Amino acid sequence: MRTSAAGESVLSRVVRIVEAFGPDDQALGVTQIARRAGLHVATASRLVDELVRHGWLRRDPDRRVRIGVRMWELASRASPALTLREAAMPYMEDLHAVVGHHTQLGVLEGREVLFIERLSTPEAVVNLTRIAGRLPAHVSSSGLVLLAHAPRDLQESVLAGPLAVYTPHTVADPRRLRAVLADVRRGGVAFCRGFVDERATGIAVPLRDADGEVVAALSVVVPNDDNARMQIPALKAAARGVSRAMRPGMPRP
Repeated sequence: MRTSAAGESVLSRVVRIVEAFGPDDQALGVTQIARRAGLHVATASRLVDELVRHGWLRRDPDRRVRIGVRMWELASRASPALTLREAAMPYMEDLHAVVGHHTQLGVLEGREVLFIERLSTPEAVVNLTRIAGRLPAHVSSSGLVLLAHAPRDLQESVLAGPLAVYTPHTVADPRRLRAVLADVRRGGVAFCRGFVDERATGIAVPLRDADGEVVAALSVVVPNDDNARMQIPALKAAARGVSRAMRPGMPRP
């Protein structure tokens, strides 16, 4: 594999270019990509041109660059999360019909929760998450469920901070967060009033594979009012259905 004068491989630079696109970025200029990737503009331009030729990126008429369909195609074909999504979708649709707001499917990626599916309506309560979007694990109900069942070393890494604060209700004190994680393990549900936005309540439960291991979290985001807890039975029932649907041998996300 070719390397730069500094010893960095071409592949490493390509990865940095692709990762320059954040969840809110539909299109970027080459100068923006170069800055975010830490590359010289000429180097970034050359690599972007190659990626465009292969269909991994594409150029708009105004020369701005966006993710190409070929990259989406390959990622969708290879991802174990696709199988999880297929198992969960029928139950998510039923749950969404009952809840009437947001229904989400999330997996743990490092210290963050990655949302791989989301059902919503235009009239639903405010929600910062989106498909392929991320939040710090300690901030969201899905993240708390996943973190509560994560390996101990990852839990300790998160507890060591820093812990981002989104609202006054976000749990950012390590001692309190440790207690919250213990409560989630005991109760089987994370109930988070106003953690991400004070107008919304996130509620999440674990999804277990055939071996009983927690592999994902199913959550709803509803208005932060006295009716929020009424969604828990429907959420738990949907989670049981998804867990049964995850057949033995299903690849873990």
